[in-house]
Amino acid sequence: MTIARLPFTPQLEQQLRVWLAEDLGRGDLTAAALAGCTGRAHWLAKADGVFCGGVLVEPLFRLLDPSVEMRLLVADGEPVAAGQRLLELEGPAAALVAGERTALNLAMRLSGIATATAALVAALVGTGVALADTRKTSPGLRVLEKYAVRCGGGLNHRLGLDDAAMLKENHLAWAGGVAAAIAAVRAAAPWPARVIVEAETVAEAEAAVRAGADAVLLDEFPPHQLLELVPRLRQLAQGRGLVLEASGVQPHQLQAYGATGLDLISTSAPITRSPWLDLSMRFDA
Repeated sequence: MTIARLPFTPQLEQQLRVWLAEDLGRGDLTAAALAGCTGRAHWLAKADGVFCGGVLVEPLFRLLDPSVEMRLLVADGEPVAAGQRLLELEGPAAALVAGERTALNLAMRLSGIATATAALVAALVGTGVALADTRKTSPGLRVLEKYAVRCGGGLNHRLGLDDAAMLKENHLAWAGGVAAAIAAVRAAAPWPARVIVEAETVAEAEAAVRAGADAVLLDEFPPHQLLELVPRLRQLAQGRGLVLEASGVQPHQLQAYGATGLDLISTSAPITRSPWLDLSMRFDA
């Protein structure tokens, strides 16, 4: 079952054109050997994981030749096993060869992120705590990398600085404190915008709740400290829908953090540390 949706926007189509042009340059020099040939190909997973990027394959190849057809056998977000067939392609052989590397590179990168996310999400099963990504993404790939996180079962944090206001150490220092920073943002931002405060101390966290923050990101607090702090912050919120989030969490600590009563754990690890999932395109005789 597909668990995330990727809108195919004009901006995404332009990105695909740019990535194809990077590989094609002035044109594939092998195309002359394939003139007039029709080919068939399929993709295989070479390792276990979670597949992601299949929705990009047909649009990418059709930018090379609109007659290319694809049959997707595995939806984005579904687990795959080594040796499993993922999709089938048919069309002009020159187009299949020209798009092979770009399509595989994208899917292997995104599948690696989805696979790594799924492993972390699995470690939090039963805790009631969700896993979210961060803005640590590859330039030009943010939408796709965050889509891959969703395919792995994670949540998306802010897509950009205009999604929500997150006040960090420098904001608080330059604005004159937590309350002043929140008041300034509330006065300027559209009313639906949420205000998040990243707290590095208990005092900052408590000040953020008292000043009406919608969420508090507790940065690098150890689990034993959060066991006491999380209930105290919820009590200070007096029934208001306060979201409590932790960052700076190592993968082996997920269960410990999951027992603290947090709502979210945000991490850049699936995007910044995941290996690619090995996939292969095989041409049929």
